[in-house]
Amino acid sequence: MIASGLLAAGCSGAATGDTGVVTGIVDGDTIDVSIGGRDERVRLLGVDTPEVYVAEGAAPECFGPEASSFTAGLLPEGTEVRLERDVVGRDHFGRLLAYVYTVDDAVFVNEALVRQGIAQPLHIEPNGAFAARFVEAARRAEAEGLGLWAACAG
Repeated sequence: MIASGLLAAGCSGAATGDTGVVTGIVDGDTIDVSIGGRDERVRLLGVDTPEVYVAEGAAPECFGPEASSFTAGLLPEGTEVRLERDVVGRDHFGRLLAYVYTVDDAVFVNEALVRQGIAQPLHIEPNGAFAARFVEAARRAEAEGLGLWAACAG
């Protein structure tokens, strides 16, 4: 079971298992969600996609636009999602940190991104409930040459 840590850490925001509706996609690993009438920026835990928004005048990272498009296709606006928390509830930017599941078909979004080669695992202690699972999914995606593993090799 994933620990909420929300009350213990004195954080405000969604509790473990809250549901919300996707209102937008920021990039491959960050989405906007309306939770109980409150807008929240949600950073998907345990994964990292290439950046789209980089320094002014610089090009996006390899596979950044594709990662954003993939997430937008997986989570179109209006998609109902369930958010599961780990130990730390928010990052230093104030974003909610969560494992995200679609309500309709129970897709584990964070893992789907890694399995399809859209994201790499990103384990930042103490949040690590699925770290080993994400590493294994990334190994398989790399071995199969999926997504960024094929596009950004070298």
